[in-house]
Amino acid sequence: MIRQAQLSNGIRVVMEPMDNLRSVSIGVWVNAGSVYEAGADAGISHFIEHMVFKGTGRRSAADIAAEMDAVGGNLNAFTAKECTCFYAKVLDENLPLAVDMLSDITLHPALDEQEMEKEKRVVVEEILMSEDSPEDKAFETAGSAYYRGTALASAILGTPETVSAFTRDQVLSYMARRYVTGNTVIACAGSFRPETLLPLLEEAFGDCPRGEGDMLKEKEPRAGKKWLFVQKDTEQVNACLMLPGYRLDTPENFALAVLSNALGGSMSSRLFQKIREELGLAYSVYTYPMAYRDTGAICLYFGSGEKQAARTLELALTELDKLRTGGLTEAEFLRSRAQLKGSFLLGMEGSGAHMNAIGKRLLLQNKEFTIEDTLSAIECVTMDRVNGILEHVLSPRRAVLAAVGRTRSVQKDMKPILDRWMGR
Repeated sequence: MIRQAQLSNGIRVVMEPMDNLRSVSIGVWVNAGSVYEAGADAGISHFIEHMVFKGTGRRSAADIAAEMDAVGGNLNAFTAKECTCFYAKVLDENLPLAVDMLSDITLHPALDEQEMEKEKRVVVEEILMSEDSPEDKAFETAGSAYYRGTALASAILGTPETVSAFTRDQVLSYMARRYVTGNTVIACAGSFRPETLLPLLEEAFGDCPRGEGDMLKEKEPRAGKKWLFVQKDTEQVNACLMLPGYRLDTPENFALAVLSNALGGSMSSRLFQKIREELGLAYSVYTYPMAYRDTGAICLYFGSGEKQAARTLELALTELDKLRTGGLTEAEFLRSRAQLKGSFLLGMEGSGAHMNAIGKRLLLQNKEFTIEDTLSAIECVTMDRVNGILEHVLSPRRAVLAAVGRTRSVQKDMKPILDRWMGR
């Protein structure tokens, strides 16, 4: 059973005891991500995620790694566009250590200037690695164009120029604004007792700077009927098509998930069966939905050889049109909904998945997550509801496509196909 509490300083806590486990996962969730960055701060949330592991006032970077390794646990973090999460997974007997380490790195990072200079180089290499990945480049280019004019267009990693220029004072100033009690949620799931956990949290996080929470109100993207070609020396053409979706707090997201499964989210999907299995035009072709607090999208990706790229694109767009005008068949709908239910339940096995679900839901939506509510929402999806979102989701009116490839001849071949489709 999920419980909520609040520390004396205002930090919200969400807990899900799970008696059948020996593990416990705990995460510190902060409203800090690329949507809160502007100008010279681009990439600073992600840079802070790196820097907290480089040492604190009580622990060196080696100490942090050794203490967690000594108990067989896992300490890590990730940065998204709307939040940052620092988390640990340990045996239940080591929960006090996990709480102490998470509070130490998030509240008392040393931010040593020499370590900062080294980590700047590491993050720049990470940016360059992403630039060298044609799949990542296609997604980043499409996303920047689709969300143009909104904070979601910003890259999580920042740029080599902004990262290289970060100063200690700049990092401290950003943390003083974002790393405050009102912007923080602590989530815990697994083998623990709330009456034991809460005193640990009170002691460990009692000196978190107080402050009101603030969440950015996102603008709805206005981009549409746009496509971009990025020239890169790759063997394949990598393409990402972005189409409208829904914000996090809307029931249509469940219908969209069923639709995505049927279109390209599984091995039995239309795109996978047609493009890969039947015609062998691509090794990788898939779709997936993504949702943010105030907006969302569905992405279609494929990687195909230069000679097959235009044909692959044409077939993908044809399948979109067939689905938009004809809808799902009953067999597709039932299979896709069952797959969504099964994959959700399988994905929720383990304390880490539960911690992520309850923490993210409370931070970004200020709501409580339960498996039962999610299953009910999936089961309430009907074929009519899925077919009812097709015009909004699959219309070319707000489509953005980015393709990454080696030769301009690919662009020449793809352009008339896109012009015809986007002109509808």
